[in-house]
Amino acid sequence: MGNAKKTALIAGATGLVGNELLHILLKQSKYERVIVITRRRLNATHPKLHQIVVDFDHLDHYQSDLSVDDVYCCLGTTIKKAGSQAEFKKVDFTYPLELARLTKENGAEKFLIITAMGAQLDSKIFYNRVKGEIEAAIKGVGFPTVHIFRPSLLLGNRQEFRFGEKIGTILSPALSALLIGSLKKYKPIHARDVASAMYQASELTGTGVFTHESDEIQRISKTS
Repeated sequence: MGNAKKTALIAGATGLVGNELLHILLKQSKYERVIVITRRRLNATHPKLHQIVVDFDHLDHYQSDLSVDDVYCCLGTTIKKAGSQAEFKKVDFTYPLELARLTKENGAEKFLIITAMGAQLDSKIFYNRVKGEIEAAIKGVGFPTVHIFRPSLLLGNRQEFRFGEKIGTILSPALSALLIGSLKKYKPIHARDVASAMYQASELTGTGVFTHESDEIQRISKTS
C-alpha cells in the first residue's frame, strides 16, 4: 500500500494485553482504522475504532470485514476458564489459525501473535504444546512477516482473578532483583510492555518469522 494509511485488526482486545494494545494503536498516525473483533462490544469509542461482534466458531462469515494490513492476535484463555482442554485449544489454536488464514487470503502482510514462554511442539505440558502448535501453524500460513511473542508471567489489572498472576504481582520486585543474566526472560512483564513491543515490532521493515522471548520483549518495549 506504499505510504497509504493502514488498517490494523486486534483479536482479543478485551484481554490484558489486547486492551493495552488498543489504546496504543488508536494513537498511531500510521493507522487510519483499527478493527476489533470481539464477542461483546467494548465500552469505547474513537473515530478510528470499528468494532465487529463475531461468533468465533464461524469467523469465515465475517471474512469480507477482515481486509487489513496488520493483524494483532491477543487471543488466549486458561484451561480452568475454558472448562476443558478441548475448549482451551479452540480459543488458543483454532481461532487464531482461522483468523490467520482468513486475513492472509484478504491480503494481510503482518501477523503478530502472543503465545507463551515455554511454547514447544513436543512439550509434555498440554498448555505449552498447544502454544507450540499454533506457532508452527501460523508460520505455515504464508504471511510475509510473522512476529511471535513469548511473554513470561503477565502483570496488569485483569477483570478476572488469576491466583498465579496475583502471586506474581506481589513477588515481582523480589523476582526481578534475583533474575539476572540469562534468567532475565523469566521476570514477570507488564501487559503494557508486551503491547508496546508488539507495535514496535510492526514498525520493523524486515520480512520473515521473528520470535521474541520475554527479555527481548522488554527491550523492544523500551524503544517506544
